[in-house]
Amino acid sequence: MKKYILSLLLLVVALPLSQTAQAQTKKGPKMVFERTSHDFGDVPRKGGDLIKEFRFVNEGDSPLVIKKITKSCSCMTVTYSRKPVRPGEVGVIKVKYEPHKIEAGIFHKVLQIYNNTSEQVRLITIQGNSMDDYKERKR
Repeated sequence: MKKYILSLLLLVVALPLSQTAQAQTKKGPKMVFERTSHDFGDVPRKGGDLIKEFRFVNEGDSPLVIKKITKSCSCMTVTYSRKPVRPGEVGVIKVKYEPHKIEAGIFHKVLQIYNNTSEQVRLITIQGNSMDDYKERKR
């Protein structure tokens, strides 16, 4: 009987420790960017669209899924693969900024990337200064 109680007691103590160890080894997807911001500098407002690609790697142990991306301005469009990014694979988020759609001046725009990592939301920013008199300033 003592052996039975002792075995039961060890099982009760060991089971939570085992689950904790499993939880620590299972880390899920992990989104690691090369860069999360980009400065376009001075740009002509009517000089065409500005494009920047943000690359990331899934350094986790399960597929990474981008659920949605929201943007702070209708002057941007965003494209990305809707397929899950498997562990070790590279994903790309392509941002197109259209400076002609807003007034000239300094801009700072934000993208919110909703995903299935433990962080759940990642941010990307772009910035710069769109100018109407760009040609005159460059002389």
